[in-house]
Amino acid sequence: MSTEKPDNLITSIGAGAISLGIFAVLAAAAISLTYIAGSESIAANKAASKARALAAVMPANLYDQSLLSAPIELVDYAKLNLKPNALAYAAVKSGDTQAIILPVIAKDGYSGDISLLLGIDKYGVIQGLRTIEHKETPGLGDKVEHKKSDWVDSFIGKSLANTPSNDWAVTKDGGVFDAFTGATITPRAVVNAVHQGMLYHQRQQSVLYNAPQEQ
Repeated sequence: MSTEKPDNLITSIGAGAISLGIFAVLAAAAISLTYIAGSESIAANKAASKARALAAVMPANLYDQSLLSAPIELVDYAKLNLKPNALAYAAVKSGDTQAIILPVIAKDGYSGDISLLLGIDKYGVIQGLRTIEHKETPGLGDKVEHKKSDWVDSFIGKSLANTPSNDWAVTKDGGVFDAFTGATITPRAVVNAVHQGMLYHQRQQSVLYNAPQEQ
């Protein structure tokens, strides 16, 4: 049987409760700080990944500020098969927009949507193209990935001026873009999507090149 006096027992219980309360507060604070730090790290990694993707379709000599610093909210985004609040990015040099990076989605890939980034300069010439996401067949349709094939580089230098409308097709359809051996649907979808991106860039130049730029 405990011989501790009631007052001492109450004091002891109170001290224990206070200690547990302090521990709970400190633990909660530590968890919150860890969550915040983790969230910031994830956000930083996503931003870095997006910056690399944008840089892959835009020559470095066309911009002197971060490509992420000049987003442009797209109008008539459905023409590119995009959702509301879709963003393009401007390549800005000495305060002037030299080129635009457009997101474009090909809806008619063999295995679903193919997400693309298309870099076009102010003269309407393609500077780069990359596939960002797809579900195409490994060994066939996945050649739209730059790491699997340099096929996307065949678009560089093309424009609406030097490539007539009928040429924006794979060779099987009478165009100038090669298909993949054993796979025509995927490259056909990409060519069509890029052509739509080029037409959009032509129609929306006044919006794209006069959008306010963050410094």
